[in-house]
Amino acid sequence: MNAFVNMPTELPIREDLPNAFRNFWAWLAEPGCWWTGTEKIAIAAEVRNARSCEFCALRKQALSPSMFEGKHSTVQDILPYAAVDAVHRLVTDATRITQSWIEETFSGELTDGHYVELLGVTVLLTSVDQFHRALSLPVETLPEPVPGEPSGYRPAGAEPGVGFVPMIPQDKLTEEDADLYAGSGAPNVIRAMSLVPDCVRQMKKLSDVQYIPTGQLTKMDADPGRALSRPQIELVAARVSSINECFY
Repeated sequence: MNAFVNMPTELPIREDLPNAFRNFWAWLAEPGCWWTGTEKIAIAAEVRNARSCEFCALRKQALSPSMFEGKHSTVQDILPYAAVDAVHRLVTDATRITQSWIEETFSGELTDGHYVELLGVTVLLTSVDQFHRALSLPVETLPEPVPGEPSGYRPAGAEPGVGFVPMIPQDKLTEEDADLYAGSGAPNVIRAMSLVPDCVRQMKKLSDVQYIPTGQLTKMDADPGRALSRPQIELVAARVSSINECFY
């Protein structure tokens, strides 16, 4: 894959970063558990499109998202409109997403599994794109989709709990998903997307290079091999989380 090869910047970029980005790009193009490769690329396109959606900007100003009626501007007709709306909400108005809205939107043909995989694509693509924007680099062209059908895999150990969607408790991991929490324990921030295990795997691979290795999450005195110290990393992370209104 030729992606993330030409990254013109005077700042040094560690080799593990573009390598992890290429790994994610390959996963993004492939059929997932609930969406085809074509649909995952369409989700990614909507992630980028949501930033300039006029309807999103107007709805963000409303007291409640449901008070403002209209339609999102979309860049394709591949996804169900409910999926387009979910992507745009996640990108522009995530703090007002509720469990009742998820349950109402993702039932029947669109399941909570569809939502979690859509969430995974949205969150992980955003982390890669924001890296580029921070360095004034153009975002990478989205990959060509790989043909094939979704697997429909739903982990047997997933169950309702503290989150808006089912998650896998540490003691309910099956042999197929035994690797999910290796080295990190099972904090909610890791378990959040465990209804689609591959989303957790991809998140950990990106987090290992963009943040710190997951095995060092609770080891505050460990050297993550970064230009910033661990306290500096956590200060930046806390400030960004506050700006993004992260309730976690």
